[in-house]
Amino acid sequence: MDASPLPEGSWPTMITPFRDGKIDWDCLKLLIDWYIASGVAGLFAVCQSSEMYFLSDAERLELAAFVVERAAGRVPVVATGTFVPHVEAVAAFVRQMAPIVNAVVVVPSVLCTEDEDEEVLQRRVQQLLELTPNIRLGVYECPKPYWRILSADMLSWMASTGRFLFHKDTSCDREKIRAKVVALRRLPPTAFRFYNANVETLRFSQGLGCHGFSGISANFYPWLHPWMCGHCGDMLAPEVQEFLEQGERVLAQAYPRSAKAYLQLAHHLPITRECRVPVD
Repeated sequence: MDASPLPEGSWPTMITPFRDGKIDWDCLKLLIDWYIASGVAGLFAVCQSSEMYFLSDAERLELAAFVVERAAGRVPVVATGTFVPHVEAVAAFVRQMAPIVNAVVVVPSVLCTEDEDEEVLQRRVQQLLELTPNIRLGVYECPKPYWRILSADMLSWMASTGRFLFHKDTSCDREKIRAKVVALRRLPPTAFRFYNANVETLRFSQGLGCHGFSGISANFYPWLHPWMCGHCGDMLAPEVQEFLEQGERVLAQAYPRSAKAYLQLAHHLPITRECRVPVD
């Protein structure tokens, strides 16, 4: 297993363009090039923004492979690989996704029900590790099927296994983020990387030494997040942070349709506003 760390910076949670009910591959080519030209560090394909729960397994694999092929080594790509609540079935799909992407991302709330504690989760993760030897993994505190935030101890344990290279954190809470960072600092050096999904705490998390951003606003102005990741101490950083916070309150409405409309109107991409996920 290649244990080299993933690059620091911004990892957009990619949206999926659709046309007449199918993935619009021609538009997706342009979208991938647009992300990369904006200075992103990597791409998170097959995530909640991608409407991953409304894709078939075949579409998930095809989407990840297409993004990797189009990126052509310019940036690394990660993708989610956990969609059913049975570890053996999860492992089987992870093994299918692994040869395609740089890391296969695990959603903890798929592995455990809401009333099961972290001891159960740790056992299931350990079982998954044993069933997927030498596969690079990530972890994503996805709000669906329910929002499960990992404790600092749990995240530290996952990092200590040496198998997890990517973490998309959705704590949205400064003290929880700080506790996780403190716990991770106690470990020997690892390739584990912490990417904050919450733009409201982005400057704060970068100041703690986190490794970047992976959130929805990178689908609107993806050049701002790489700047913030590298310049959180700059004199302009508070102003940029304020813009990001104010913008999030607007763009999160009717998402991901809002992102598709913005890309169509502001950036003139040939994308429809079509979504599979129900949007209010």
